[in-house]
Amino acid sequence: MVKSSIGQINGNFNGYERLAELSSQLAACEFEEIELDFSRCAWFDANMSAALGAVLAHVSDRFNDIKITGLQPDLEKILAKNRFLVGYGYTPRSDTYGSTLPYRRLQPDDERYFTAYVNQHLRRQEIPSMSQPLSRSFKDGILEVFANAAAHSETELGIFVCGQYFHKQQRLDFSIADAGIGMRRKIAKELGLVLNSDKAIEWALGEGNTTRKGSIPGGLGLKLLKEFITFNRGRLQIVSARGYWELNAGKQSLARMKHIFPGTVVNIEINTADTNSYRLSSESDN
Repeated sequence: MVKSSIGQINGNFNGYERLAELSSQLAACEFEEIELDFSRCAWFDANMSAALGAVLAHVSDRFNDIKITGLQPDLEKILAKNRFLVGYGYTPRSDTYGSTLPYRRLQPDDERYFTAYVNQHLRRQEIPSMSQPLSRSFKDGILEVFANAAAHSETELGIFVCGQYFHKQQRLDFSIADAGIGMRRKIAKELGLVLNSDKAIEWALGEGNTTRKGSIPGGLGLKLLKEFITFNRGRLQIVSARGYWELNAGKQSLARMKHIFPGTVVNIEINTADTNSYRLSSESDN
């Protein structure tokens, strides 16, 4: 029996670092019974279920049996509402207030299912008002994040999605995580360009930079998401291997974690206190 303790997990650098550390702690485990003890976890941002799902997919792939214990009542309730705990023997609970965007594990060829998921769960009144063209482009940007994970991560373990509307904090978080090879390794493999993990994220965000083959354009959706999040004063995060990039209230930051996160995470955080109405700059006033 291997026991690992889960501390507080917020959707920030420290939270991702703790999940990367958990991955490192369990990296050598094979054919083990693993107990994840949540008794010291007073708070867990529910959208981080996607990132945790990617970590545990690697652990399960090595024929380990995972058991989750010690959940405090409030935490058990929210992780049962978003269906994360269902895969670990817990009974699902109804989401009376509609605050969860349910946890799902998808395969790279499940783009149609992901599109249906986005159409169903991201049509929310809490999201700031958008014109129809912008709303379509915003949705396309999110779909492109999934498409990039499917095309570039080389994951065989899946793509994980989850979200949460935090009423009190007035924010809506939506996470897409893959259990793939990460940006750094993909860039090195396809282009022979050797970068540290944080610089690999920065490179991938640069205009015109892509590992796509041929003349297929890429990055336009993420560019629009970045622009909207800047105006909205929300937050956008990308984590890959040891790299951590964040756009927060219009300011970008880059950092390197001590441990390796086994894949890539994109988290989109919308400021739901924003009362502005948005449209594309190309839309005419006439």
